[in-house]
Amino acid sequence: MKRRQETRNHQQQEIIRNRILVIFMVALGALLVVFAIVLPIINNITNPANGSTNLAAAITPITPKVIHAKIDGQHLGDAKAPVKVDAWEDFQCPACRAYSLTIEPAVITNFVETGKVYYTYHFYPLVDGYNTEGESHHAANAALCASAQGHFWDYHNILFNNWNGENQGAFADTRLVAFAKSLGLDMTKFNLCFQANQNASFITQDAISGQNAGVQGTPSVFVNGKLLTPGFVPTYDQVAAAINNALVGK
Repeated sequence: MKRRQETRNHQQQEIIRNRILVIFMVALGALLVVFAIVLPIINNITNPANGSTNLAAAITPITPKVIHAKIDGQHLGDAKAPVKVDAWEDFQCPACRAYSLTIEPAVITNFVETGKVYYTYHFYPLVDGYNTEGESHHAANAALCASAQGHFWDYHNILFNNWNGENQGAFADTRLVAFAKSLGLDMTKFNLCFQANQNASFITQDAISGQNAGVQGTPSVFVNGKLLTPGFVPTYDQVAAAINNALVGK
């Protein structure tokens, strides 16, 4: 009788243990499901490369600069100016950012706006390599979509002012669209252009023309077809000296 009671007690304890184990496994499974749902949300918030909407909301707007020279897409100045300056750049390139925010504006003010230089920005998406779906290509496409509305240089400036590293999501699609919106562009036209990737062929051809010209990294700056400081970013003084020499026929 005593043995039978002990057996019954043992069986009841075994049932209780099994129930606890089942409850624990169900709770663990529920926790894993919650974790799988929440993790992508946390990742989108903390990882800019995902191009989340919160990153788009964090863009730094700019005040468009007035350029006292003719603007024709990515060209500035008088096409008949005695000196031609061509710069091949990549919107993701940190050296290009430094050049475009510090040296280029002075060149525009002192030489383009005074009628001495015809200045052209060229596309050379070096950071992307062969990945035509990378941020450099997408930023270039977006800049040309803005150019179609007469705002290439404003878009050029907002890109460089919002750069935060190579392939870190600074130029994720959501942000590229947000830049256009902040500049007051016609978003229907911009989105149609951007989503269709209408400028892919032009960007490729521009990069090829850079290779043929002798581009060596980005930025590569040419004055009347001559590459300045091959392999290095030219200073403003070096660009100015090359322009002045070209003006006097040296």
